[in-house]
Amino acid sequence: MGNQNKSIFLIPVMLCFFCMGFVDLVGIASNYVKEDLGLTDSVANIFPSLVFFWFLIFSVPTGMLMNKIGRKNTVLLSLVVTVVSLFIPLLGSSFAIMLVAFSLLGIGNALMQTSINPLAMLIIGDKNLASTLTFGQFVKAIASFLAPYLAMWGATAAMPSFGYDWRVLFIVYFVVGVLATLLLWVTPIQEEMQEGKSSSFMDCIRLLSKPIVLLSFFGIMCHVGIDVGTNTTAPKLLMERVGMTLNEAAFATSLYFIFRTIGALTGSFFLRVMKTRWFFIISVCLMAASMALMFGGESKMVLYTAIALVGYGNSNIFSMAFSEALLSVPDKQNEVSGLMIMGLFGGTIFPLIMGVMSDAMGQAGAVAVMAIGVIYLFTYIPRIKR
Repeated sequence: MGNQNKSIFLIPVMLCFFCMGFVDLVGIASNYVKEDLGLTDSVANIFPSLVFFWFLIFSVPTGMLMNKIGRKNTVLLSLVVTVVSLFIPLLGSSFAIMLVAFSLLGIGNALMQTSINPLAMLIIGDKNLASTLTFGQFVKAIASFLAPYLAMWGATAAMPSFGYDWRVLFIVYFVVGVLATLLLWVTPIQEEMQEGKSSSFMDCIRLLSKPIVLLSFFGIMCHVGIDVGTNTTAPKLLMERVGMTLNEAAFATSLYFIFRTIGALTGSFFLRVMKTRWFFIISVCLMAASMALMFGGESKMVLYTAIALVGYGNSNIFSMAFSEALLSVPDKQNEVSGLMIMGLFGGTIFPLIMGVMSDAMGQAGAVAVMAIGVIYLFTYIPRIKR
């Protein structure tokens, strides 16, 4: 199979990256559910926390599953679960329905994020892995920043007469998910199944004894904690400090993902022409500046600037940490992938603590929790070898 033919197979894989971005709708969705049901921050933050809780449970078993059924079949399974999760909210908007929907969304995304990166590596090879994964994150970010716009469109103009209001975004993403499933299903991708004894759960966990794997795991926990935290907190900052309504403040989530998208697109170029370590340093410094502005900012423009900075800075952290770990253990890539995606459990821990802190001392408390994650990322810099 020639490299040119293989590159064609990246098209359905990149559409799967787009579907991976569906998980980020949980940030704006939790704000609308909070408003619809009259919830506190602590209770509303259960939704993003629940989505990412399943990464702790399913990521490592998914790495083992890939050894048995293959990477493509595992991605197909993830797409089916994701499509089902997007259909459920169309049946209603009660607390219980949303809990089930977001749980399935988290399970599907855990399966997908564990298997899609090794599948992309199967096609592209080791060369330029970080830049390829970063381009995939760019495609994912498109879905992420579209979600608030779709929700606002549905809430203000699109579907109220049909009873779906902001939930129109589930309809749109459901259709895209079905198309992605069909396209990947008909795409022939050759892969060699692992021979010999499969790794056990404890074999996978033991890989955390390797310092770079363990520290990359914590780095990804901080990345996703800051990602989900900003996604959820940015509108609340504008509502608290500037007095915006939810529909007006929802733009903050889109702004974050717009700059994440720009960051991922430009990052795929920068990671080809400069050392990963230097680009990582620049990214974390931008995030640190953002935390300072979010903590004390009182004007709309200062807060918008802060949201843009953390969006750009956080856009490539995952790809850089993931590729460092994946390339450090070349004979256990499926297992390492599972461990790294388990790090997305940070999306459960951070929002829960941030919800408690914001109820106690306002959104500045939530920002302080994210700042701890940024401090850790500074300590990760010496571990980057490339």
